[in-house]
Amino acid sequence: MLFDNKFSVAPMMDWTDQHCRYFHRLISSHAVLYTEMISADALLFGPREKLLSFNKEELPCVLQLGGNNPDKLSKAAKYGQDNGYSEINLNIGCPSNRVQNGSFGACLMETPKLVAECVKVIQENCQIPVTIKCRIGIDDMDEIKGLDDFVDEVSLLGTKLFIIHARKALLNGLSPKQNREIPPLNYLRVGSLKKRRPDLKIIINGGIQSIEDGNEIILKHNLDGFMIGREAYKNPYILSTVDRDVFGKDVKQRTRYEVAMKMADYIDNYMKKGGSQVHAVTRHMLGLYNSLPGAKDWRRVLSENTKFSKNGDVLRLATDNIEDVIHRKNLKLA
Repeated sequence: MLFDNKFSVAPMMDWTDQHCRYFHRLISSHAVLYTEMISADALLFGPREKLLSFNKEELPCVLQLGGNNPDKLSKAAKYGQDNGYSEINLNIGCPSNRVQNGSFGACLMETPKLVAECVKVIQENCQIPVTIKCRIGIDDMDEIKGLDDFVDEVSLLGTKLFIIHARKALLNGLSPKQNREIPPLNYLRVGSLKKRRPDLKIIINGGIQSIEDGNEIILKHNLDGFMIGREAYKNPYILSTVDRDVFGKDVKQRTRYEVAMKMADYIDNYMKKGGSQVHAVTRHMLGLYNSLPGAKDWRRVLSENTKFSKNGDVLRLATDNIEDVIHRKNLKLA
């Protein structure tokens, strides 16, 4: 499946599950969506069908894998391909202790030959693209030579797209949250990589707060695209301009109300098929009305009431209420 990687929503543990991705797809038709990172071992020995479950509407959707064993990753990637995912992405950027203890994630930047071998074996077993998400470096790694050597080694075997989080990962003494904030961003370093390797697609990630900022950054540094994570999750309606402002598509933009009503129907179907609880879906939607009148009550209603709901009616009611508040506010302003 061919698709444009110019904009994507970052993979985020415990956040970008299939409900979240379906929600984001309703707001943007062209954004590339990612799964949470799934370890190869989990797919080989765990509840594979549940872990790989997704809605066809989410496509293009990338399966992000974690691991360091070429054979295991190859088998996991094949499962992903056979289940219809658009692309395989290897996580070489996560700094969490759990991932480090498994000897994968960001620590693999120190072993580019092993990462290259993983890519090689996956490509021998799969026909869909294999891409890499990494940092500009880790710990005492030189940000110039270290990143260049890593990218050069891994790209030798066919990987042509790298998503670079423009921060070093400090694996000793910093939490994953601190690793998203404390090491300084270095967009120039990502730009210099693209200048040195114009044959590769280089996507930038890290600290981007808006679609406008992302467009400016890739234009300034001659990059091929950008990725937004937490801001897209906390304020999901920023995705409503992606199709027009990033991909140049003249498509009808859904209103917040239309998105919420589609999600209410989605919840009805999910619960009829044996879904666990409505809250599993609505927890991803709390930011839909951020900065608008009534947003605080909207979040409260969804947080408090959906845990006991059996269908999408509580979402419909909450949405009707906030739309009424916005309408009355607009009348007063007029």
